[in-house]
Amino acid sequence: MDQPRKLHIKSFGCQMNVYDAQRMVDVLTSQGFVETASADDADLVILNTCHIREKASEKVYSELGRLRVAKDEAARDGRRVEIVVAGCVAQAEGQEIIRRQPAVDVVVGPQSYHHLPQLLAHAKTHGRALETEFPVEDKFGFLPEPSRDAIRARGISSFVTVQEGCDKFCTFCVVPYTRGAEVSRPVTKIVDDVKRLADNGVREITLIGQNVNAYHGDGPDGRPWPLGRLLGHLATIPGIVRLRYSTSHPLDVDDSLIEAHRDLPALMPFVHLPVQSGSDRVLAAMNRKHSADDYRRAVERFRKARQDIAFSSDFIVGFPGESEQDFAATLALVTQISYAGAYSFKYSPRPGTPAAEIRETVSAAVMDERLGRLQQLIDSQQSAFNLAAIGTTVDVLFERAARNEGQIVGRTAYLQPAHVMAPPDIIGRVLPVRIENLERYSLLGTLDAPQTGPESPAPSAMSTGA
Repeated sequence: MDQPRKLHIKSFGCQMNVYDAQRMVDVLTSQGFVETASADDADLVILNTCHIREKASEKVYSELGRLRVAKDEAARDGRRVEIVVAGCVAQAEGQEIIRRQPAVDVVVGPQSYHHLPQLLAHAKTHGRALETEFPVEDKFGFLPEPSRDAIRARGISSFVTVQEGCDKFCTFCVVPYTRGAEVSRPVTKIVDDVKRLADNGVREITLIGQNVNAYHGDGPDGRPWPLGRLLGHLATIPGIVRLRYSTSHPLDVDDSLIEAHRDLPALMPFVHLPVQSGSDRVLAAMNRKHSADDYRRAVERFRKARQDIAFSSDFIVGFPGESEQDFAATLALVTQISYAGAYSFKYSPRPGTPAAEIRETVSAAVMDERLGRLQQLIDSQQSAFNLAAIGTTVDVLFERAARNEGQIVGRTAYLQPAHVMAPPDIIGRVLPVRIENLERYSLLGTLDAPQTGPESPAPSAMSTGA
């Protein structure tokens, strides 16, 4: 009997890529592949790439150089290894990848990975395959259902894509060119996915999309549903105790989403709401279509609906033409909002985007200095937020065994890791934990109440303990 072929996927970048990697596994395991944790013994290696951050392409070519050596060594041993480049770098630079790296067998964009079996078959019989056109069909309709074993192996938290693409066309961003226009999945398809996950032990769902709060999928009533209404429907599915979503745009914060945060205990009070800059002049150059005050008002609407809500964000430092006054406006916004965490990056031009054509640039030395100041401020806010948890009781959804023997780790409503000494049967349950200490970014505590029943109720907000 032939041995099953081994598959290894290395995924770069965003949560969407993590989800896409899982679905590629589903596609290929239905074709007889088995997943392996190491590229060294794989028969098929897929690089699922991201094109957002600096030097993304260079990292891909560096990895391909190493894989080419491994592929040649395997060929000398009589073993055939195939290499696939998928994701956003594949979409943006498919022809260049084919030209520069002859070891690559298939290049496929993020909208077409459901065609992987056909592309691999083509590469085997007719030579290398490239598919970076946006397909007419909805890829989700062609993806196989993940197996029960696959779902359970991925743990008690799961991503579910509800929306892809973006229509905002920020001048620094490649997403509209690599992921295409905004498309929302129908409500019934999402509900079917979430029910399947819940039936197989998933307790937390994170809805993902490039611009997730622009969701407008067709509902069972034939009308487009906003994200808030979708969240309300998903909150009724038995077994799902926590809901999250990412990533949002400030312009698409509608009343339904605010009301969902007000009314749904299962919807976590933690919102990733990228702003990129606190300067209106820079925001206009970025084509963000909102002002700093628009952003502040959106934050205030969330806080009015739920007082315990916390925020994270994205910031770009050194956007072309950013002055010291512009950067000071960013620091002022961060100081005013006070974040539980944030991602900050130096600007790097993405080929094909309007910002890449702007000649007025900020020097590397100035970008480094500004990034250091911004990260120092954000780190101080995150540390203060974490320290505030000490002495309180928080609800924790336990996910897995921790590295230290006897410890179980879970996440708070704010995605903080929390460790307790407890038996493994608490995994998959939400339990109150008394926080006693902080170790770097992790909370340390003890279970605050006796364990009763198979699961606790849906989580509540952080509260001070007695």
